[in-house]
Amino acid sequence: MQFFKVKTVEETFALIEEKVPAIKATEVRGLEDSLHYILAEPVIAKENVPSFDRSTVDGYAVRAKDTYGSSESMPGFLTVTGEVKMGEVPTAKSGRGNAVYVPTGGMLPEGSDSVIMIEHCEDVDQLLNTYKQVAPGENVIRAGEDIKEGEVLLTAGTKLRPQELGALASLGIANVTVFRKLKVGYLSSGDEIVPYQTQTLVEGQIRDINYLTISGLASEWNIEVIYGGIVRDEYQEFQQRARDLYQQVDCLILSGGSSVGAKDYTTEVIQSLGDPGVFVHGISIKPGKPTILALANGKPVIGLPGHPASAMIIFKLFGERILRKLMGEVTRQKPERIFARITKNIPSSPGRSDYIRVRLFEKEGEWWAEPIIGKSGLITTLVKSDGIVEISSEKEGIAQGDYVPVIASR
Repeated sequence: MQFFKVKTVEETFALIEEKVPAIKATEVRGLEDSLHYILAEPVIAKENVPSFDRSTVDGYAVRAKDTYGSSESMPGFLTVTGEVKMGEVPTAKSGRGNAVYVPTGGMLPEGSDSVIMIEHCEDVDQLLNTYKQVAPGENVIRAGEDIKEGEVLLTAGTKLRPQELGALASLGIANVTVFRKLKVGYLSSGDEIVPYQTQTLVEGQIRDINYLTISGLASEWNIEVIYGGIVRDEYQEFQQRARDLYQQVDCLILSGGSSVGAKDYTTEVIQSLGDPGVFVHGISIKPGKPTILALANGKPVIGLPGHPASAMIIFKLFGERILRKLMGEVTRQKPERIFARITKNIPSSPGRSDYIRVRLFEKEGEWWAEPIIGKSGLITTLVKSDGIVEISSEKEGIAQGDYVPVIASR
């Protein structure tokens, strides 16, 4: 037997995108049980978040213009007319020359357009000394600034990470329609393969560690793995065991027997499962050239090399792409931890570490990180971000074009 249909890595990725379908079956799950599932339909916001103007700091609600000119050396003076209670509609008003105390998250009282932080003022017997001027809208999140009624909050194909669940919860959504959990079958082949629990090996035997490494990766991706055991290098037994497992799952993984040895039946077994059959037999990659990818009656079949290092690398590189496509996840490839170039200047204060949410994109062969600018209380900045950039405490900021470390979120 010769390798046939050998493909480059790029060609293999393109074939996966072209040939692997998403599963159609969906289910409705409670939000608390939906982590890492894939949305099957878009979510439209039915209300504004927040539903009222609120403060992002502890301070005093004021009219910004009443603080203009305030400084440490020449403070302004305002009359404190009351305070806002959390969870209650304010009764006090903040008109001209007045200030109302408001806690973080509290509703802004009528007549105010900004909040001066408590650190920048002093209440002396209901007379508020202001030591800093504020701008209109400063330290305030307006109604609908985070999520607007009628907007598409999440599109179909979105993986529900913790931040997506938080955004859905902010809208009072208790249940979501998601693609059901995938079932993947794993079958090891080879006369030399024995269960990993085997304590004493006969010369020439190899423990089946691939099952644990491959199923461990799949489990991290929220996929159920059914273990089919170990099958001998005998065609009839191999073919029957593979077919029995194939009928129970959404994707079949075969480990070992994908090279050109005289007793390697993997290709024939895969071809017997259904059409159109093998579309990749061999990839121009090291390690892992003897890799088989196929589609049998709509189900992907993956033939992994038997060598543990090769099997794990190939499964992480191509198996993950296949399974995410099968799950219905709409993704763009991005690394988990890289250096990327920042798209704009970001100032920072020495002695303080800043963490900036960013969106990753590729341009001219390089990764770039675009800061997602938004107030700290906004939920949607989490949903829109691909990762986090750290500005360490000894730096005074980063300049446009600098390379920065990015911890990417999955």
